[in-house]
Amino acid sequence: MTTSLATIHAIRLLKPIDAALYRAIRLEALAAHPEAFGSTFAREQEKPLTWFEARLAASDVFGAFMAEELVGVAGFHRQDGAKTEHKALLWGMYVRPNARKSGAARRLVDAVVVHATGQVEQLQLAVVSENAAAIRLYTAARFVEYGREVKALKHADRYYDEILMALFLNDSGQ
Repeated sequence: MTTSLATIHAIRLLKPIDAALYRAIRLEALAAHPEAFGSTFAREQEKPLTWFEARLAASDVFGAFMAEELVGVAGFHRQDGAKTEHKALLWGMYVRPNARKSGAARRLVDAVVVHATGQVEQLQLAVVSENAAAIRLYTAARFVEYGREVKALKHADRYYDEILMALFLNDSGQ
């Protein structure tokens, strides 16, 4: 019997002690797909490990693990303000190539959705319009497109549109 090497063993919230692992995967994501993130490799590579520790202390970032290797991440951020605190953002989603098609991405999205349920009514995200695999993932997780930001990101003198998507956690669609 053959077993898959790409078995996700755990999805959990990352803690400041995970900062070195998080820094490595975050920089990999920014270097491999600069068009997909609002931040840049150049900006974050200069940050000390304490910056990543502080980010994990102040944020809800989930990690997918294969054995001890962090192979995927996804963040949750609730909006501030009395009129927007019913919404949150799924951000910073990335899965390493060796863990793609393992279910890691879907398990990360599901973890963020479960985490958001009961805290907010709406979970939003933005995805580069050319990222068909990510759009399929979010659509399968019941996110719906509600808009498009034209020329949302610019990298290497090229513009990228972002598709804006939302999941209504109260099942009303409103």
